[in-house]
Amino acid sequence: MIIYGLETCPICSKARKALEATGKDVSFRDVRAEPLSEAELAELIAEFGDGLVDRNTNDYRALNAWLKNSEADAQIAAKPKVMARPVIRDGDSFYLGWDDAVQEALCRS
Repeated sequence: MIIYGLETCPICSKARKALEATGKDVSFRDVRAEPLSEAELAELIAEFGDGLVDRNTNDYRALNAWLKNSEADAQIAAKPKVMARPVIRDGDSFYLGWDDAVQEALCRS
């Protein structure tokens, strides 16, 4: 299982700790320190579409007009912090966020 997010993101840390507490083998990838490849980004966009971009953040609001009108892959490639997080890959399944439904799906034994 891999979590894509930011080291400084409290929700990413919470998800990581909860998953590790259930005995899951979890690796973490900071998308700022190690940006997603074009193929990885394309796979995530195919799964989540424009929902992969968090438009409620200051980082998104700070994007220039050209980037705001660009596709999600261009926005995330230019400013990885605009990616909604955490993104969790469990085998061939993907999850976005850390709400009750994601917790139930991933933390059940």
